[in-house]
Amino acid sequence: MPEDMIKAPPAGVFAETVLSVTHYTDRLFAFRTERPASFRFRSGEFVMIGLEIEGKPLYRAYSIASPSWDDELEFFSIKVENGPLTSVLQHIRPGERLLMRKKPTGTLVNDALLPGKRLYMLSTGTGIAPFVSLIRDPETYEKFESVILTHTCRDVAELAYGHDIVAATRANELLGEMATEQLIHVPATTREDYPTRGRITTRIEDGSLFAGLGVPALDPETDRVMICGSMDMLRDCKALCEAAGLNEGANNKPGEFVVERAFVD
Repeated sequence: MPEDMIKAPPAGVFAETVLSVTHYTDRLFAFRTERPASFRFRSGEFVMIGLEIEGKPLYRAYSIASPSWDDELEFFSIKVENGPLTSVLQHIRPGERLLMRKKPTGTLVNDALLPGKRLYMLSTGTGIAPFVSLIRDPETYEKFESVILTHTCRDVAELAYGHDIVAATRANELLGEMATEQLIHVPATTREDYPTRGRITTRIEDGSLFAGLGVPALDPETDRVMICGSMDMLRDCKALCEAAGLNEGANNKPGEFVVERAFVD
């Protein structure tokens, strides 16, 4: 990517330097950028990031995978061969610059949920990103006794990012004790052999998710749910939450479950 691809950013936009890039598979990669000194966000929110392509800025919504206290910004992305943005973004290198709009938003935040006993974070693919932010935020462990992160992917290799983050969180000097005692990581695959197999919706419906955890099925009195993944997964998980008696929440009206509807190309 030419160094002059991103020139002076327009009003309302940051241009931040990429610090590191990690390619996990031929479909998934993570990258970290500088954080503008004035940029504030709540753990779990997303922001519009982009590049100037063919002389025009192109943006897509990306969940911020770093927690609100981090000095850097982290993102986790899929690679789409013909994707308008990701076909270029996947080749970004340290030292290059990324455009980022200044206003974060989103519903996958602690404020949008009522207090509860257990917090389920249901994710597929790159949908784990907002939860990577939240499991590294002390507020999450202060608000819930158990934090259950489910990450379902097609293949075993696609689970690596989640494994790395969970291990680092449990080893963290400040978060380690809380994460070790309260964070439960449930990785699963849908194609390759793995100890846990099957779609998250199937495992909720047949009860195997709860049996494996040794807890009752979803209960609006005790359980809270955050959902991030494909459109089909969002729709189906939302229906399962509603069938269990949970009400959808929002920033201005907290509830028992929340859904994220912002996607990468």
